[in-house]
Amino acid sequence: MKKLLWFAILPLLVALACNLPGAPSPAPAVDATKIALELQATALSLQLTQVPTLPLAPTADTTKAALEAQATQFSAQKDDTPTAQQPPTLPPTPAQASMEERIQNAKILVYEDAGAIPLREWVKDTLDVMGLKYLHVGDRIGDFMSALNSSTPWDLIIVAAESRSGVQGEFWDVITPKVTSQDTALIVEMWYLSDIANGRIQSLTSRCGIQFQKTRGEVESIYLLESTHPVFSTPNSGFSLTNYFGYWNDKGGDYLRLTGSGDASLLAGGFLREKSSYGLLANCLEGRVIFQTFSSHDYHQDDMQMLWENYIINTLTNHFLATQD
Repeated sequence: MKKLLWFAILPLLVALACNLPGAPSPAPAVDATKIALELQATALSLQLTQVPTLPLAPTADTTKAALEAQATQFSAQKDDTPTAQQPPTLPPTPAQASMEERIQNAKILVYEDAGAIPLREWVKDTLDVMGLKYLHVGDRIGDFMSALNSSTPWDLIIVAAESRSGVQGEFWDVITPKVTSQDTALIVEMWYLSDIANGRIQSLTSRCGIQFQKTRGEVESIYLLESTHPVFSTPNSGFSLTNYFGYWNDKGGDYLRLTGSGDASLLAGGFLREKSSYGLLANCLEGRVIFQTFSSHDYHQDDMQMLWENYIINTLTNHFLATQD
């Protein structure tokens, strides 16, 4: 403020000095007003340079750049985080495992007596083609009973009794509660139901809703009563049981009929129009159980092995659906 006052009175002092007596001759005329204005401008400029510079308001571009910089820094920090702090990857629980994985790891027990005749063991061949693990006891009836009574929780039990001996009596006392109380899957091939229909197997057949009807005298064509059923379409389709070989000449099997007491359905039989009688292939207990009352080797190998694969896939699938959490 003092500097400004001094600049204001400076022109007056200069003028008085020029008018004093004995003063030297005046120098060339100087524009005092111009000098004063220039000095004022210089002082003002000095004051302005001392004012602190204020930050400018952020623009959209500067804000975006700042956010991108923060994101880059955060990403770098995440990359530097030790992997030990990340949650471990847990293996899937059985409930999370796919159906295919569960079938591949199924516990399967097989009684198959065709090799004792000897005939080719088509059930064993089918399981091998499918790549499944299994315990095959052949026709060793004692080993079969020991395996049934073991602590192994079998997912599927197969009784392929084609030889003219057969699984009967106390075996059904062990098999039936596994099927009815533990949801174990079961596939039964037997030509001799007529011999044991009123025996211990009756506790299972009555629960299914089927019973022996009559003996089939000759090996003849078998017709699909439910051609769209998964047993005839998953995973194989396009096969037929109308072509037969006729290995056995004593009988063509045993006919079944429905009793109405269970959930059984006849899938194939001797007559197309007979849906509740003259059956030769039935399933029951939510699709976990299949009864085949004719001999596999009376029909073509390719057709029967495709059918057996379908049996295995469908009964195991229904077993795992019934036992999943």
